[in-house]
Amino acid sequence: MAKNTSKKNNTAANLGFEAKLWQAADALRGSMDAAEYKHVVLGLIFLKYISDAFEEHHFKLEAERAQRADPEDPDEYRALNIFWVPPEARWTHLKSQAKQPTIGQLVDDAMAGIERDNPSLKGVLPKDYARPALDKQRLGQLIDLVTNIRVGDEDSRSKDIIGRVYEYFLSQFASAEGKKGGEFYTPRCIVRLLVEMLEPYKGRVYDPCCGSSGMFVQSVEFIHAHANSNGNSSKVKSDISIYGQESNYTTWRLARMNLAIRGIDGQISHGDSFHNDCHPDLKADYILANPPFNVSDWRGELLRDDKRWKYGTPPVGNANFAWVQHIIYHLAPMGLAGFVLANGSMSSNQSGEGEIRRNIIEADLVDCMVALPGQLFYSTQIPACLWFLARDKRMVPSPSMGEGKGGGEIADRRGEVLFIDARKLGRMVDRTHRELTDEEIARIANTYHAWRGEKISPSPLAGEKKNTPSPSTGEGEGGGEYKDIPGFCKSAKLEKIRKHGHVLTPGRNVGAEAQEDDGEPFEEKMQRLVAQLHEQQAEAAKLDEAIRKNLDELGYSG
Repeated sequence: MAKNTSKKNNTAANLGFEAKLWQAADALRGSMDAAEYKHVVLGLIFLKYISDAFEEHHFKLEAERAQRADPEDPDEYRALNIFWVPPEARWTHLKSQAKQPTIGQLVDDAMAGIERDNPSLKGVLPKDYARPALDKQRLGQLIDLVTNIRVGDEDSRSKDIIGRVYEYFLSQFASAEGKKGGEFYTPRCIVRLLVEMLEPYKGRVYDPCCGSSGMFVQSVEFIHAHANSNGNSSKVKSDISIYGQESNYTTWRLARMNLAIRGIDGQISHGDSFHNDCHPDLKADYILANPPFNVSDWRGELLRDDKRWKYGTPPVGNANFAWVQHIIYHLAPMGLAGFVLANGSMSSNQSGEGEIRRNIIEADLVDCMVALPGQLFYSTQIPACLWFLARDKRMVPSPSMGEGKGGGEIADRRGEVLFIDARKLGRMVDRTHRELTDEEIARIANTYHAWRGEKISPSPLAGEKKNTPSPSTGEGEGGGEYKDIPGFCKSAKLEKIRKHGHVLTPGRNVGAEAQEDDGEPFEEKMQRLVAQLHEQQAEAAKLDEAIRKNLDELGYSG
């Protein structure tokens, strides 16, 4: 696919002012480790955000004192879902003290004051700016840098400036941290693809390993984007309930802050989903997840008889199918799940994994498999795929049917699995990272929805191209029947999957991409190619002889 240079700044790797801000902030990092610096920077950006929103409303209340408004009444702010910021935490105060050697302690006091007066943030904000290892001069310079951006006032909130900055910084820290970055950040294009395919308009949304809450943020943004494209932006309401869990404490804090800056409520718990499931009775309508790949130290030996292992006990040395079965266990009777796993999960037969996969397939839970291109992740070069599961594949309404999709029923796909091979898609956005474009995300998602028999509404992702025909529907994005496309997508019966040993690799099922006929007769083409081969062989012989003569002259004739 040709590059669309007009959309260059829409990628997660190149977003204009966010990149300039990152470069300036990164220059102040010095020798500090990226994993440590992440909390320093993101904590300050969060503080600036809530302070901007507070100060804007504070200014309005000051102008209304004659009407008995009280700018120092916390309830005036809480009534509008604005965090109350005590005097010691206000940005104007910190800015005035940025050059003082005590600035670290002042920032810690500010964070503590905000947590004290806003119970929903208790235990979430970083409070270690006073530590000796943090250069206070650089901290003051960072405060000056953040001072120059408006992120929390009404205009900035309408443009989601804080969301853009926060996500861009998360992605850059993930890149800087390499493998560890994958613990808190899933590339935006993968999250968007999962969300566009599952379409979580309403219901319970769950992520058992939520990282920095990217799945939830994109789910809410999906609802707003589709409401805007349908002209219903004034009526939009995020009719979803969010449930998440994260085992890493510092990442859990990032998740809470990431939701808080967007005003998203969610039950995000800290703990190990395998050993301390904080939502044991939850049956979710949608589950989106990017579990860590091939984890060997998940202490599976302590869970040999766990009730979640309905399709087989997962091996102690690899948690992949523990995650799969944990997700299935929490899926509602009409629920849908989409998650990322290493490619090995589609074909491995080690330690009983093949038997577990066979049982899941025979239970007719697998809805769709997507093979992803390489170089999408910051944290690993392990090839990855997307699994999509459906509790009920009969001709019944999907969990969100009627919310923006026009209502109706899905196709009866019992005994079938859709395979999509997207390995050739994506474009390089820098030397080491690839991204799926908006059009490619829409193409994959529309293929899935056409296969399910769902009405395909115009996607806000595809921009001006949203009304172009989708290769797998035949009638554009407004509707049409699904069609197999050699080399890209194939709807396979369970009988065929059984013949392949219950291997779920899309490349094995979609076949080879159809080659265009160039119009040259076969006999003529073969004669031309053979003649070309003879010419190349003759040229190679001349080169070999020249090399031999040069070696003879140098005394290396052998």
